[in-house]
Order: sequence, then C-alpha cells, then structure tokens
Amino acid sequence: MRTVGCLIFDGVRAFDYAVIGEVWSNRISRPGLPSFDLRVCGPEGARVRLGGGLERVPDSGLDALLDCDLVVVPGMESLHGPPRDPAVADALRAVHRRGITVASLCAGAFVLAEAGLLDGRTATTHWALAGELARRFPAVDVRPEVLFTGEEGLWTSAGVAAGIDLCLHLVRAAHGQQTAATIARGMVTAPFRTGGQAQFIPTPVPEDAVDDTLAGARAEILAALDSPWTVRRMAGAALMSERSFARRFVAATGTTPLRWLLEQRVLAAQRLLEETDLPVDTVAVRCGFGSAVSLRPAFVARVGVAPREYRRAFRGRDAG
Repeated sequence: MRTVGCLIFDGVRAFDYAVIGEVWSNRISRPGLPSFDLRVCGPEGARVRLGGGLERVPDSGLDALLDCDLVVVPGMESLHGPPRDPAVADALRAVHRRGITVASLCAGAFVLAEAGLLDGRTATTHWALAGELARRFPAVDVRPEVLFTGEEGLWTSAGVAAGIDLCLHLVRAAHGQQTAATIARGMVTAPFRTGGQAQFIPTPVPEDAVDDTLAGARAEILAALDSPWTVRRMAGAALMSERSFARRFVAATGTTPLRWLLEQRVLAAQRLLEETDLPVDTVAVRCGFGSAVSLRPAFVARVGVAPREYRRAFRGRDAG
C-alpha cells in the first residue's frame, strides 16, 4: 500500500485532510520507513475550499484515484453544505469496482453511503452523527460504539482522533506494527487505542415525564444505588404488584427494570470515575456492584473499556 489518494472537495474538514497528509506524506524524514506516494485528488481544475477558510488546488483529477492502492475520504465540516459534484460518487464507485481499498474519516462515511458503497455493510461515524447516517441510509448497519470498522476493502471511522486510529491501522495492516508505531511516535500519539466511542458518548439520565407514575420509584432507586434492589423491592417502592410494575416500567422507559438498574449503576460509576479520586473498589460499592471485580464486566460491556482505563482517559491518572 504505497500509493494513497486523498479525495478532497468543497467543505472537507481541514483536520482530517491534515491527518492523511501527516500519516502518508514524505515531507517528514522517516529513515527506514516505506516511501509513500500521496496524491491529493479532486474534481478537475477546481479550487477546493476546505474548512476554516483554507483553499487547496488538487494535485490531480479524480482519474488519478484509479491507480492508487488506497483512497481516503476526509470528513466534512457540515452535512448541510452545497451538493457535491456527482463525479465524486462516480469516482468512488469506479475505485471500489477495481478492488481498491476505500476508507473514510468521520463524516466522510456519508460520502461513501451516498455512492452506495455502504449498503448492507457495517459502518461508523462520529457518535453525534450516527443517528443521521442511519436515518438517511437505512440499508447501512451503523455501529456508533466503535472507533472504526471495515470489511471487504471499505473502512469507516468515528470522529477526529478515531481517524488517526484508522489511518494507523491501515498502515499497520499493510506494513507492520513497527512502521505504524514509528509514524505514531512522530505524531506523538498512541499507535493503538483500546475501547470504542461508547466511552465518549454522553448518556444523561433521562428526565421523567410529568405523567410517569413510576418517577418517584425511580428517584428512590437512584438515591440508593448501593442497595440490593430486586424487581420485587422496586415494585414495592412503586406500591404495585411485580407484574404491573414490570409492564408499566417497560412502557415508560423502553427497557426492563433490571436492565435499567444496571445502566444507571454503570452511569453512576462513570461519573464517580470522572469526578472523584475514589478507589475503583469504593466506586463499585457505592454504585451497587459490591466490588471492582463485579463492576468490570458490566462496565466494559457498556463503555468498551475497563474502569481504570476509563479514568486514565478522562483524568490522566489511575487513582486505584
């Protein structure tokens, strides 16, 4: 994977464009590393307006993408810009038909989806845009929880830093771990990050509707997450039978009482890990897990990383 095409058009995000150049450019001396041919390609003869007021005249037209080993599509500053030149989608389809690997960063997934390349495939984008991607392109299996995903020569990544993750992954797959690690070291970034987007997606406790008869019971549960709550005890707090309580709970929240309780305990643990220096064992007890050993699998399943890794990511240290 030596010849890399960077596809640009009006509205491309300058950061993503810069990431592609940083990973595959030969302007920086990298002794012992492969020599890459980075081609910045765009609609013929057009001056491209990047985000932030920058402009760039492509080195080559769209036809130059057909001789690349890899084509990378940066993200966009906005999903509501002017319509793209239809030649962009045509070029991507032609590239894919030739078996050339195509990757997108952040909102670049929308460009691949518009070209029909993601139909029936898994894809991701920035978590804040994932719902819109799924709405616009229902044939795409959108995975908002991952940093990047790919199959059969088509790759998509989440926002900003996840684009770096995907670029380094593609380098690693083609040229090995040492090459990727050397490039990452020069960029002063981690060559590989654990976890996914789930750890960065804000998930506030939903506000209760005014006519929700279970609001009081839920508030009581949230105030005592360290207590051994069962469905029977929850129903008692709501002054209902277990069956009526479970039925009304699902109707009000869209999930079962025990699943909701687990979610709230993990959310509470996230907040304590972010905002306090309490040991992880203490966090686990306060949130109703009893111990760090019990907290870890539930936390990993919901957030994508272990509690200590989560704290390091958000606070820069591990308080135990």
